Amino acid sequence: MKKLIALCALALFAAAPMAARAADAKIVLVAGNPSHGPGDHEFNAGIKLLAKCLGEIQSPRIDPVVVTGGWPQDEKVFDGARSIVFFMDGGGGHPMIQKDRLKTLQALMDQGVGVACLHYAVEVPKGVPGDRFLDWIGGYYETGFSTNPHWVAEIKNLPDHPITRGVKPFSIRDEWYFNIRFRPEMKGVTPIVVAKPDDQTRQGVSASPRGPYKHILEAKGRDEVLAWAVERPDGGRGFGFTGAHTHKNWGNADFRKLVLNAVLWTAKLDVPSTGVQCDVSEDDLEKNLDPKGQPRKK
Repeated sequence: MKKLIALCALALFAAAPMAARAADAKIVLVAGNPSHGPGDHEFNAGIKLLAKCLGEIQSPRIDPVVVTGGWPQDEKVFDGARSIVFFMDGGGGHPMIQKDRLKTLQALMDQGVGVACLHYAVEVPKGVPGDRFLDWIGGYYETGFSTNPHWVAEIKNLPDHPITRGVKPFSIRDEWYFNIRFRPEMKGVTPIVVAKPDDQTRQGVSASPRGPYKHILEAKGRDEVLAWAVERPDGGRGFGFTGAHTHKNWGNADFRKLVLNAVLWTAKLDVPSTGVQCDVSEDDLEKNLDPKGQPRKK
């Protein structure tokens, strides 16, 4: 009997660390298919890097679930998720708007699930898809209205918000979208990253389609919102981030921390007072890149 009791106690002791490591939240991260040459639109590598960082957080403890290929083959992967992160090609072929997926996502939003859209994933056609994005994340990239030049954004000030905890002002070159189509009067939208494009940037010489756009030029000197947050009436939270075209930018600690903080925030988890700490090496940035020579999607 004493031997049996001892064995039971040993089993309980062995199981205790596993129980202590139970996740506080499941976050699903969805990566799109390859679309650009090496170093750009590295959806697979970027999502797996974010998942690595989320998995290293000690408190709250995250269960990061990675989905590749643009949309899960089994949508049950979304069951129990506190938030979903999308990093993929957008526009008319956006995986989020195909078939009945808007309905699938709406059902999740109605349950208060958070959502974050990164870079091209913030672009959808106007109409029903755009209206859903206005509801879910507060804004979207609208072709012909928004623009997407490559430029150095100088983020000089950051608002007092859980997403900005531990994030210092930074300056970085990326394909930063701006003139986003937001809700009327920015209702419920909190600007997180704001920068002022210079006159050359507003010419749109690196934008697609090429500028200049009259309405973009007429806004000369205006600050532009490059990332934003929304608390929805359904209780969920949304986040839009226009950067991350360039994969190496995940190596910038402040750029990376801001997005990681935002993912926690959309999941209604406490963001640490100093933000999410995650060291990323050059080797980490080289992992999971798309095969070299990958043809650009037309």
